[in-house]
Order: sequence, then C-alpha cells, then structure tokens
Amino acid sequence: MSKALTAAEFPKRMKRADQIVEAVKRWVVTQDIQPGDRLPNEKALTELFECSKGTVREALKSLEVQGLITVRTGPNGGAILAEVPYGHASQMLRNFLHFQHTSGPDIYGLRKLIEPEIAVLATDKLSDTDLEELQRLTDLCATAPTDIQQRLDQRMSELDFHILLADRCGNPILGFMGRFLNDLLKDLVIYKKVQLPEQIEFSKSNLQYHHALVKAFHQRDTQQVRQLMLEHMQAAEAFNIELEARLSTQFL
Repeated sequence: MSKALTAAEFPKRMKRADQIVEAVKRWVVTQDIQPGDRLPNEKALTELFECSKGTVREALKSLEVQGLITVRTGPNGGAILAEVPYGHASQMLRNFLHFQHTSGPDIYGLRKLIEPEIAVLATDKLSDTDLEELQRLTDLCATAPTDIQQRLDQRMSELDFHILLADRCGNPILGFMGRFLNDLLKDLVIYKKVQLPEQIEFSKSNLQYHHALVKAFHQRDTQQVRQLMLEHMQAAEAFNIELEARLSTQFL
C-alpha cells in the first residue's frame, strides 16, 4: 500500500496553506509516518497541491512553528518530520489555560481521576533506579524548609515525584496529562502562592503519602498504590481549597 502524501479534499473556505498543513497531519496519522521521514520537496508540493511556492512555504512555516517539521538547508536539506517535544505542546496548552482563570481545585478535580491510574500502571514498570529516585525526591522534603527557596525546591520535588510516575506509566495520553497537570500546578499554584505562610500540615501529608507510596511500589501492591494515591489527591485537594480561600482573603 502506498504511503505517499496525497492532496485530500478539504472545505473550500480553508486557506490553501492550511489545507497542506492538514494533509500532512492526516498523512502522518494514517500512514504511520515516523520522525525523520522527509516531506516531498517544494517543487513536488507545489505540483501536488496546485499552488504557488509562496503558499507551500507558508504551510511549511506553520508546520515548523507547530513543531511538526524541521527545515534543513543545503543540498541534502528539506522538510523533515519531527516528533513534537513535550515541552512545546505543554507550554501551548498552559498558555491557553492561563487566560481561563484555572485554579488549583480545577486541577485537582482531574488529578483525582488520573493520578491513581497513572500510579497503578507505573507500578510494575518502575526500575530499581526509579524507586531510588522516588525515595530521593521524598527525602528532599523530610526536613522543614529554612527559606522561601527551599520551600519552592521541596514543592518542585513533590511534583517531580508524580512526573516520574507519569513518564513510566506506559500510556502516552495519561502520561501527557499527568505531566501537564503537574506543570500547571508549578505555574498556577507554586509560583502564585509560595509567598504565603508555609502550610506545615500540607507538607507533612505529602511526605507521609509519598513514603507510603514508595513502600507500596517496592511491594508491587497495585491495590494499595491505587488507594494511597486516591487518598493523597483527596487530601491535597482539601489543602489546596483552603489555600485558595486564604489567597482570596489576602487580596480582598
């Protein structure tokens, strides 16, 4: 079966450059095109889509900005398909949500649903090195912070604990969502609220749950992992709602 790029039919109201972009995306999805594969050259694209060089270049620029291709110059140059970096995709979504007035409780509403699943999926995939790293991140939060920077570092470590699990869960959609939500928390919770008085009980709760989770991961006890992570998210949500209320009062 041919894996050639074709000029599919799109609504006439869609700009020609946008039609090329969508055709390339469809090609990648339906033909199992891989990073490193080449797009047809500029001349071939102008003939395929019956358009000008300017239109093709506009489409290639759009694909490049979206992170879907890299453009190389020189005799062996051209447009090369690229895997969109996680950071690029995450930052675009976070930029969108920054203007939607997303709150910590909004994030925890979703974290309660996906973090237990991520943790269960990751349990059997965690290597000895991963378990050591989870323990290290937990231990970093075991002492009371002495200044704002240490508080920030500890919050980062708490979230990095969950990001590691998302990276190991083996489900690309859940993994992306887990990492993304933790990035949102770094943006919308930590930097926004780190100047508030330390939530000592929140820190203790996180530490206790992370210690218990590491133990359950070592035992490969998925039932215990699921229960602990759900309780952890429920407790964190309650603390976050309290923190939101304190922040609102502060700004009144």
